[in-house]
Order: sequence, then structure tokens, then C-alpha cells
Amino acid sequence: MICLGPRRCSRIYSLCLCFPRYRKRADEPNILAVETGFHRVGQASLELLTSRSARLGLPKCWDYKHEPLCLVQSFCLFAIGSTISWHKKVQKQEGQMIISLPESCLLTADTVIRSYLGAYITQWKPPPSPLLALCTFLVSEKHAGDRSLWKPYLEILPKAYTCPVCLEPEVVNLLPKSLKAKAEEQRAHVQEFFASSRDFFSSLQPLFVEAVDSIFSYSALLWAWCTVNTRAVYLRPRQRECLSAEPDTCALAPYLDLLNHSPHVQVKAAFNEETHSYEIRTTSRWRKHEEVFICYGPHDNQRLFLEYGFVSVHNPHACVYVSREILVKYLPSRDKQMDKKISILKDHGYIENLTFGWDGPSWRLLTALKLLCLEAEKFTCWKKVLLGEVISDTNEKTSLDIAQKICYYFMEETNAMLQKVSHMKDEKEALINQLTLVESLWTEELKILRASAKTLHSLQTAFT
Repeated sequence: MICLGPRRCSRIYSLCLCFPRYRKRADEPNILAVETGFHRVGQASLELLTSRSARLGLPKCWDYKHEPLCLVQSFCLFAIGSTISWHKKVQKQEGQMIISLPESCLLTADTVIRSYLGAYITQWKPPPSPLLALCTFLVSEKHAGDRSLWKPYLEILPKAYTCPVCLEPEVVNLLPKSLKAKAEEQRAHVQEFFASSRDFFSSLQPLFVEAVDSIFSYSALLWAWCTVNTRAVYLRPRQRECLSAEPDTCALAPYLDLLNHSPHVQVKAAFNEETHSYEIRTTSRWRKHEEVFICYGPHDNQRLFLEYGFVSVHNPHACVYVSREILVKYLPSRDKQMDKKISILKDHGYIENLTFGWDGPSWRLLTALKLLCLEAEKFTCWKKVLLGEVISDTNEKTSLDIAQKICYYFMEETNAMLQKVSHMKDEKEALINQLTLVESLWTEELKILRASAKTLHSLQTAFT
């Protein structure tokens, strides 16, 4: 039930997601009240709620002279712009529902197959992937403009994304090496995805007056790919004969765009097979007027940047990665056992995911350094090192010294990159937004390195 009416105290958008006192239909989302306001994102969400609800056959109640007619119990959500906050009498308890979206509200490959694109998808050989089906639908609906039933949702989506795959090459060159390599790999993947899809796009020409090449351009497909990659939720794997064997697990959930990410909260999100709804439950407590967040996962900032196009300040999962080249940079080159040590680290999975974090060098990084710093007469103790045993004070001190040198090296490199980004911001005003995002990533990494340097200094005092 969607009820609209103005608030007396303020005119903002509010979405009341709550336990109603009326009998809710199985296919109705737990969204009970929407009120007038002025925020652009909110307006699009309002249109989405009303237009989508009309197509679902949900009851609506308009009353501009009185408060919303729906009855709300103890709490509701207020959506201001693109955020949601709790407004309720009591704290939101752990395990309670944040939002429940029926399957009919989700945009899936099934949605596409049931659309005007379905006949073209079922006839195409080899079968297109579920991802291609979703991307094709997004591009086609965006091209339809006012004629699209999904226009309200499409309007709240970003016009452009800030994932590395969308950045200018000169900006990508400013990323940390590990992230730069992944960004280039991602770009190559999308380019191949586009190239392999062009014949399928050509088959859709009967649907359009314009040439399909102008509609399904690389930039259009990139936008659609980023939309799915940054916003899709996970559903149970499905298999459709008309689609490729690639797992069909992605769905777009329009209402979820009102919930932002925070690494400091915990939620449980999954598709409920019994209710046929996508549900998000909080495992955190929320006070009155607090913004409600969800968590995309315990991702570090490089992962968030790569997959979602943003950086999280004070992210507890953030870290600075140490490559193999830097790992051995300050080790003695005359060590005849170095190749053997590197081989041992590889065989036991200690050559990757070595990091500096807010609390100092990771256990994996220190363990790798301890093994690499083993003296010739202690080399046979390498298994004990991997088990976390202390071999000698000399080995402990040497590994900490090397870790500190690596940390200082990264700090110098990070400061140099920040200066480079700053200079480019002065010279390339058109790239200011992209450069600012890269700058925030390096700034967060510098904070981590400074924290690690302090931790290393305190650890070293035990051996002085």
C-alpha cells in the first residue's frame, strides 16, 4: 500500500518500511508511505514507487489534505535524497528487517525474456549470457526514454560511473600498481564483451528505427555493464535454455539504491525462497534519525574502487598491498637460499595478500619476512616459522626492520603520487572528479602506512 501526503513539519521523502496493521499481499513490497519533497533522487524514487506499484496492481492512496492514511507501528525509514534514516520510537533491534522486495520488483534475466527482447534472445545462437541480456535491456530501455516503463529507475542511475574501467588512461596510470593491473584487465574484459556482442545487437535492428550501432555503442554497453556490476544483488543460480551456461545470479533491485554502503555495519542479505522476496536484515542497532547503511562486504578500498567506483574513509578493511618485488627489495642479494625461500612461500600461499593495515603489518607479511630473513644455519626451521613460532630474537628484529623499510618506501611513493595527482588537478580541470577520487585512495593509504609505521616502531622497542 502506497500512501502519499505532505508532512506538517518538513517536506521530505519518507519511505516507511515497517510491519503494517493491514494484511499485505504476497507480491507487495514492504514500503508503506511516500511523502512529497524536493530531492531529485527522491523524486525519481517516488515516481518509481508509484509507476511500478501501478503495474504490480498495488493499491495507492492519495490524500493531500491529511496525513498518510496507512497505519505504521513503531518505526519507519526516511529517505532524504539518496539516503535512508530511521525515524521511530525505539531502537532498531538486531535481526529485524530493513527491506523486503518481492521477486516481481526485481529486474532479472527473466524480466528481459518476458519483454519484447525475449523472442530475439531465444532465437539467437549461441545463447547470450544472462549478463548480456540484462545489459541489452538496460541500453534499450534507456534509449526508449519517456516510453520506458523503467524510466523512473533509469533516471536515478548515474549518468556515468567512476569505476577504473571508466576512467581516462592517464588517470588509471596514477593508481597503485596492483589496482592498475586489475583495472586494465577489467577494461580488456569489457572490450571483449562488447566485441563478442555486436552480432547479437545487429539482430535487434527490426526493433529500432535508428541504426543499432548508434544505440548499442561501446559507451552505452559500458554504462549498462557498470550498472549491473555495481548494483546487482545475488540470487540463487538459475538455468534457462535460451541463455548460456553462465550462472544466472544477478538481479537489479531499484529500491536498494536508497541504501548506502558502510564498512562499519553488518547485514544479512539473501533471497528468501519461502516468501519469494529479497530481504535485508540488520545485525546492528540503529538510533533515531540515524542513516541506515548496508555493507557490500568486508572489502578494502582498492576492491571498492575497482568494483563500485568509490573509496570509503576510515575503512577498517583497507590495506596497502606488498608485491613480491617490494617484498625482497631490502633483503640481502647474496642470500643463496633466496630462490628456495621464495619457492616455499609460493607453495604455501604466502607470496600474495601481504599487507599493511591500520594495526600494522599483517601476520602473513611478517611471517613471509621472517622466513626470508632466516639465517643459513636456521633455514631448516622454516616450517616452524609458518606455524608462528619464534626462531630467534635476531630473526624477529631483522624482519621488523625490513618491514619498516618497506613501509617507509611506500610512504615516500605515496607522497610522491599525491603530489603528482595534485599537479595534474591543476593542469587537467576536466579530469578533476576522477583525480579527486584517486587522490582520496592514496590519502587513505598514506594514513594506513603512518599507522603501521607507529606500530612497527613500538614493536621494535622490544629489541632495543
